[in-house]
Amino acid sequence: MKFFDEARIEVVAGDGGNGAASFRREKFIPMGGPDGGDGGRGGSIYAIADRNLNTLIDFRYTRMFRAQRGENGRGADCYGKGGDDLELHMPVGTVICDAETGELIADLDQDGKRTLIAQGGRGGLGNLHFKSSTNRAPRKCTPGTEGEHRLLKLELKVLADVGLLGLPNAGKSTFIRAVSSAKPKVADYPFTTLHPNLGVVRVDTNRSFVIADIPGLIEGAAEGAGLGHRFLKHLQRTGLLLHLVDISPFDPEADPVRDARAIVEELKKYDEALHAKPRWLVINKIDLVPEDEREDRIAALIEGYGGVERHFVISGLTGDGCKSLTYAIMEHLEQCRRDAPAADTEDSPDETEDLED
Repeated sequence: MKFFDEARIEVVAGDGGNGAASFRREKFIPMGGPDGGDGGRGGSIYAIADRNLNTLIDFRYTRMFRAQRGENGRGADCYGKGGDDLELHMPVGTVICDAETGELIADLDQDGKRTLIAQGGRGGLGNLHFKSSTNRAPRKCTPGTEGEHRLLKLELKVLADVGLLGLPNAGKSTFIRAVSSAKPKVADYPFTTLHPNLGVVRVDTNRSFVIADIPGLIEGAAEGAGLGHRFLKHLQRTGLLLHLVDISPFDPEADPVRDARAIVEELKKYDEALHAKPRWLVINKIDLVPEDEREDRIAALIEGYGGVERHFVISGLTGDGCKSLTYAIMEHLEQCRRDAPAADTEDSPDETEDLED
């Protein structure tokens, strides 16, 4: 299945049914009065996060979604039937925005989350609502209101704890194969990864995290070089970035320090918040460097990179250093999780009160 992480759709909620103007006519009841019923409400459209989906391909070719219209009211106090609601299932992590204004409508960041994206119209009033002591035979009724009509932009941002960053052929796919059960494509040419891959890293019983591998960046991505910045959005939800650097590139003229700093600059051009995330330097392919040269090369790379919070030396091919790296990641994420709930619980009472109001 192809990976689609963007789509534009049009949603049209159902119109409300019209109210009826009718009068009761029965034998031996000469002045029955008004009995026109109300129109039914129009169907609304909801977006539901579904963990069983991982792409927006369902919205790539079907772009118009229309909910059912409410039925008109009828005589004998018969109210029109309301239109059925329409539910659109989307992958967890989908962000829904108004395509015209850019307004954020919903962020489906939890499985089962249900959000209204188009409100159905209200049903019109029948003439029985307009009777009074001075107007006993009202002929007034109101039409139903139109359902909401919206053009929406869907953008999928995968949910992962850790994101991999680096040049093409830096060994990101090899690393994710070494530490998880994911099997992304690995080859000896650039851009073997064309869409994000997710892998679950199980460190111990009941201790695991999700790691995301995205296509490699190259210098000039902001101007569209390579695959550009298209896939960087998938790192925005991560709590930690791993910058993999190939310490032994095939090209003898390549400079790992210069290339690594260029990737950091591309990250900054794309999003300051993403650039400010915790980022660890992971020096990969150490198995290709002679033992007597390793210390000098590692020291030169760390010094040239500058401002690194932590660094690790690994070989994704042989697995050297990968286990200690995964344990360090797990400890970092667990510490972040322990610190996060305190801020979330303080806001929960206010949210409950707002819902009750």
